[in-house]
Amino acid sequence: MNKHPHKSFSERAQVILHRVEDAILVGLLLLMIGMSVTQIFLRNLFEAGIVWSDVLVRILVLWVGLVGAMVASRQGNHITIDILDRYLPARAKKVADFVVELFTALICTVVAYYSLVFVQMEFVDGGMAFAQVPTWLCEAIIPFAFTVIALRYFILSIISLKKIVESRS
Repeated sequence: MNKHPHKSFSERAQVILHRVEDAILVGLLLLMIGMSVTQIFLRNLFEAGIVWSDVLVRILVLWVGLVGAMVASRQGNHITIDILDRYLPARAKKVADFVVELFTALICTVVAYYSLVFVQMEFVDGGMAFAQVPTWLCEAIIPFAFTVIALRYFILSIISLKKIVESRS
């Protein structure tokens, strides 16, 4: 039986997207761990290894970190210093949340733009990272992740702004 029969299309789509994100994160993490363990196994038992394994693991660390940041940004669960939250009144806290979320979105937008420029330069350069995998493809997660994070924080800032407006009336 369906537990939530009245979910809208957008809510169902969001649940599916979150599950896809989670699956990608878990898959990347498992691949990273599996590649590391395989490399250790091959080096210790056969005095051999996969030549490009270390490079792949470094790239996977980048991907896991950025996909993890995307997952954390779903509900604004980023690392924060919340000293002000303890001392601000409720309304001021809502305003502070809005400012922080908007600022985060703007910074992520700038990072997304310049990382896209960087990836485009890598594409033009035509370098290879490992095993005939182009460098730009390995770095493509950077502008993608920061774009997703920026969009999420713009949405969170709009939600916070609505809360400020609603608390006024």
